[in-house]
Amino acid sequence: MFEVLLFIIRVIVRLMPLLVLYIALYQDPSHQKLRKSGFREKDAAVGNVRFHYAESSGADKPPLVLLHAQLLDWFSYHRVLIRLSEKYHVYAVDYPGHGKTVCPDDYEMSAENIGASLAEFIREIVGQPVFISGNSSGGLLALWLAANRPHLIRAAVLEDPPLLSSEYPAIKRTVAYRTFSSGASAVQEDTDGDYLMYWIRHSPAFFRNHLFPGAASLLRFLILLTRMLKKNQPVEIPFLPPLFREMLRGIDMYDPHFGKAFYEGTWNEGFDHTAALDSVMCPVLLITADTSFLEDGTLNGAMSEETAQFAFSRLRNGSRTKINAKHVTHLEAPDAYLEAVLPFLKQVSL
Repeated sequence: MFEVLLFIIRVIVRLMPLLVLYIALYQDPSHQKLRKSGFREKDAAVGNVRFHYAESSGADKPPLVLLHAQLLDWFSYHRVLIRLSEKYHVYAVDYPGHGKTVCPDDYEMSAENIGASLAEFIREIVGQPVFISGNSSGGLLALWLAANRPHLIRAAVLEDPPLLSSEYPAIKRTVAYRTFSSGASAVQEDTDGDYLMYWIRHSPAFFRNHLFPGAASLLRFLILLTRMLKKNQPVEIPFLPPLFREMLRGIDMYDPHFGKAFYEGTWNEGFDHTAALDSVMCPVLLITADTSFLEDGTLNGAMSEETAQFAFSRLRNGSRTKINAKHVTHLEAPDAYLEAVLPFLKQVSL
């Protein structure tokens, strides 16, 4: 028995360098699948923003704009993009503060400013009214567009958005507020422009609770090696749960000023969620995901059931569905997301 165990240990030790090299050179196979299906990554200068986005083929199909969650980027939609592109001309957009989209240093991270930039993107790049689906902060931006640029939005999907709960003072009673505090601290401190490493160093409990003890140290090593071998490429680490993989990739390109604006309450200035819900005329699908409360009453999720019911009640032309999954439903439960969104879009297209 001892000899067998010793043999296994020797094999692991010999294979370890190859395993580490594989992890460092890894690229998600979805990139190749998306290219084969006609998706192309593009950049376009619109006003003072250079937008980065992934676009499908099929210009004759109705346009669908996708807005990812905070901390992520367009690639978080990779599990649903091909199916969506069968019926729609898809634009998966990195909005300001995220991905490879580039903004001026003094760009104001607020719903009003980002929403206006996205409206210009739709006008200049898409060139016609669109269907729109946004997750989390992306859902808030989709609501802003539907309320403030109604002529550009045919219908909106709000995928587990933090309606009302991300407004002051309610935001202080959410788990997300703790993440935003990290962004605010990073802006004040010297992070050498490396928010990903800063976030990992300052979130040891997060990795202990959701992965395993020592995960933060291991990830820092793998990220350094990945950056050495794949310069100027987003960080992609295999063998992690889908949301963790996409968070590492997204945070590697994230501007902490975006989180700071939520933490300080400036992101929602001039954007009253209830008033926006009241004013939307187009069809809206509200998707809610799993949520809970910590022992101290802190909201662990986008909205409580009570808040979701209130938000839904304000919609003139709304429908609602619940997906039993975590916050980023299109990543955690892609089939359920598609089963909700595709019939909704088909119905409002008639």
